[in-house]
Amino acid sequence: MSLLPLLEAAPAIPLHAFAAMGAFVLGLVQFAAPKGTLPHRTVGWIWVALMLLVAVSSFWIHTIRLVGPFSPIHLLLILTLVVLPLAVWRAHTHRVADHRRMMIFLFAGALVIAGVLTLLPGRVMHHVIFGA
Repeated sequence: MSLLPLLEAAPAIPLHAFAAMGAFVLGLVQFAAPKGTLPHRTVGWIWVALMLLVAVSSFWIHTIRLVGPFSPIHLLLILTLVVLPLAVWRAHTHRVADHRRMMIFLFAGALVIAGVLTLLPGRVMHHVIFGA
């Protein structure tokens, strides 16, 4: 395992990857910690900011080009940019069950599933974890 392939990639890729890793760790903290507390809300806002960074930075990642410069994975970033503010609004309006469901959906889809897809051969994170 070496971070060198990630650090040598185009600037958007390490920014995207490190933001995603941070969001993943904070997401796990959020799942384990008590809900509705000031720390939960504070960590939640940091998580939201990281997820926005993950989504926006992916606009500049074009290693898989299926439709012009984009791939089907880019649909996930649009979904994230739509669902994320809705999930925050659900918490703000005390619709906790909707908020929880949307946040779990974002964590599973935008971090776990997309993260697993980065481990496919030929991808930067595959080189980081498994070598060249």
